[in-house]
Amino acid sequence: MADYVIEGSRIGGIPDLYAELNRLFMTGEDWQLGASLDALDDLLHGGYGALAEDHSARVVWRDSARSRQALGVAETERWLREKLAQPGTFQSDTIQRQLDDLRAGTGLTYFERVLDVFADHPQVTLDLR
Repeated sequence: MADYVIEGSRIGGIPDLYAELNRLFMTGEDWQLGASLDALDDLLHGGYGALAEDHSARVVWRDSARSRQALGVAETERWLREKLAQPGTFQSDTIQRQLDDLRAGTGLTYFERVLDVFADHPQVTLDLR
């Protein structure tokens, strides 16, 4: 089982998360992951990047509390508002509902969404530190 370390101290927002994921998993590739939960999901399925040859992996997320805050309500609201500003690209009613839930304290933050993506891949163990 291969070990990978996400340096949470490098994450101040969603773009930083994907810069860190690219640093960690995409070295040697001639392309980079876009800032997308779908891209993260695809990465964790394996087949390219550092996970191409690994059938199982452990990801240690250092300073995860800092990342949780950086990818919390404010950053998630910014991300959702960006999606709302692109009518026709995203389902506006769904995005608005997610934004309303977030503001009401019942919606998922981006950090929690990332954790959900990892949870869908049992071959990748996530260790929050």
